[in-house]
Amino acid sequence: MDMKQILIFGLFLVPVLTCKMNRCYDEHELSDAAERKLRMHYPQPPEPSTQNAPDSPASCPVDHFHQQPPQDISERSLSPWRYLLVTNKDHYPSTYAEAQCLCSGCILIQNKGPPVESHDYISYPVKQSRVFLKKELCDDGKRYHLKPVTVDVAVGCTCTRVKTSS
Repeated sequence: MDMKQILIFGLFLVPVLTCKMNRCYDEHELSDAAERKLRMHYPQPPEPSTQNAPDSPASCPVDHFHQQPPQDISERSLSPWRYLLVTNKDHYPSTYAEAQCLCSGCILIQNKGPPVESHDYISYPVKQSRVFLKKELCDDGKRYHLKPVTVDVAVGCTCTRVKTSS
């Protein structure tokens, strides 16, 4: 193949690939197409068990820290968290779990005394970038295409030192 043939071949191939990537789907095809694309190109992490209780205030469980040894790492942490469900109807998956830190400080145990929440440290969310497929309207105004978007999702909390200004 000479350079002219390669260039002509490329001119025909690029529109085909672009068209496939931005394919438009009817509303009833969209969910299946999103699941297929996520499975093939953007594997999703397993979802943790969640409690969707945004009305209940998040409280730091200092008083309950030693009562019973919890099994879940989110409850054993010095910066405990809970998972809440987040829903975004324009994204696939449309519902996912996000961590919410329960303490503003961190739970410390000093000199075998009772646990206390120390504000010398802060609980800070640990974030992970996840790819979602965003539903966007095609030019015809009736069908949709799926665009990959990256979202930072809190997956847990950690203890950090407070930032000090120098």
